[in-house]
Amino acid sequence: MTTNEHATPERRVVSVDLYWLPLGAGGHSVRFNGRVFEWIGARLDRRDRCDLYHSALEVRAPEGRFVIEMTPIRPGDAAERGVVAEGAVGMRAAGRFGLFRYEIRRWRDGVIPDVGEAVESPRRLSEDLDSARRLLELVPQVPTPVWGRDELHLGEMWNSNSLISWLVVRTGLDFDAIHLPAGGRAPGWNAGSVMAQRRQPAAAGKRTHRRSRRDDAQVTAHRARDT
Repeated sequence: MTTNEHATPERRVVSVDLYWLPLGAGGHSVRFNGRVFEWIGARLDRRDRCDLYHSALEVRAPEGRFVIEMTPIRPGDAAERGVVAEGAVGMRAAGRFGLFRYEIRRWRDGVIPDVGEAVESPRRLSEDLDSARRLLELVPQVPTPVWGRDELHLGEMWNSNSLISWLVVRTGLDFDAIHLPAGGRAPGWNAGSVMAQRRQPAAAGKRTHRRSRRDDAQVTAHRARDT
């Protein structure tokens, strides 16, 4: 975005940034399991092994700075982390137990764990105010199928990358212009794009939402003021 002397302070702080984080950054168990998964996949597909990546978004708008990410559920006050939805991991029945659940965050002033390990990041996707606000409003609407399975018949499993690509497409950002780090792969990335292009996206099974009413109200108030 080009700024000039007539630009308002609000316009100058608007951004949507994408981060690519090595799968399991900061966690040796997840990283090892990811390497095993990729080794098996590469053998089955008869291709070279790739580095695996997990994606996250950081959105800056007049309402504040927000981190958008899907992670394993964490003990503590979900509202403080801006949790707006949850889902099961591995098997829907297993989702009754916290160990097998994930959470979707729209975290005001949040942090991306191990962001220091991000590769070729951040990548600026937009500096448009309407796009930033639309993305924030869409986060609680994301489908919440079982993480690690293809419940919705999208061609690959649903995971944290699916959340990010779903938001990118539904917001109207340029999905095709986004490239992975050299030699990298992001399982689930295409699943989110395919789901976002369906006319009536719906989650498989029951969804659990924990909306942040304060943040929703502030986004709406600022939108009304600026129109």
